[in-house]
Amino acid sequence: MTEPHRVHTPPTPGLDIRLVHAEEAFVVIEKPAGMLSVPGRGEEKQDCARARVEAMFPDATGSITCHRLDMDTSGLLVMGLDPVTHRKLSGQFEKRSVRKWYTALIEGHTDRPLGELFTVNVPQCVDWPNRPLQKIDFKNGKAGKTDIIPLAHESWTTPAGETIDVTRLDMRPITGRTHQLRLHCAAPPEVESPKGVVPGGMASPIVGDRLYGDEALAPRLLLHAEKLGFWHPYNGDWVKFEAPAPF
Repeated sequence: MTEPHRVHTPPTPGLDIRLVHAEEAFVVIEKPAGMLSVPGRGEEKQDCARARVEAMFPDATGSITCHRLDMDTSGLLVMGLDPVTHRKLSGQFEKRSVRKWYTALIEGHTDRPLGELFTVNVPQCVDWPNRPLQKIDFKNGKAGKTDIIPLAHESWTTPAGETIDVTRLDMRPITGRTHQLRLHCAAPPEVESPKGVVPGGMASPIVGDRLYGDEALAPRLLLHAEKLGFWHPYNGDWVKFEAPAPF
C-alpha cells in the first residue's frame, strides 16, 4: 500500500521544533507553545509538530504520533518513525508506563506546603456548552489523576509590567485527559461528589491560561512538558529526556 500524500503548508513564522534525540526508529522533539501537535481541520491548520517531523525525516511511515500536547503547551514529544515502533510506544502510553514531568507557574502563592506531594484525583469530561473547556463530573467523567509538588513561591512580570505572585509546580500526570493539568490547577480546592465534599484542585489557574485563567498575565501558557521517560522499544532500557522550562 502506498503512503498517502502528505500536505505541508508553509511553516508558522517564528515557531519551530527542536530535535532533542533521534534514532532510526523514533525521535524526541521539543514543541513550542502555539504549535499544534497534529494537523487540525482545514488547510491553514496542517502545519504542526508531526508535519515538521515528517519533513525532517521523509522516510517516516505511518501516523508516527504517540501522544499529544495542547497547542498552548510546550515541551517534549516522542514520535515513532515506523508503524511497529509507533505501536510499541503507543502501547506504553495506553498502559501508563510512560512517565511525564511538567513545570507550571500558577497564579498566587499557594497555601500548600512547598516540597510536599499531593494528588488531585477527580473525574472529568467536556463542558459541552463551553467546549473545549473541561469540567469535573462524577457522573459522566473519566478518571483524571495528577501528582503535584509545589516547588517555590516566585514573582512574575506581566506584559503590562505588573509584578504578580506565582507558584512553581512540578506536575506528574498519571492519566492523560484533555486539559487535565489546566483543569487540576484551576479547579476549586473542594468539590461535591456523590459521597459528599472531596478534595479538588489548586484553585489557581496556570499563568497565561486563555481558557481557565487570565491570558493577559503572560504571552503564553506557562506550562511545559519538561521531562519524558519510557522503555526503549527495542533494547528494553529505561530512557529519559529533558528540556528545561523556558520560564
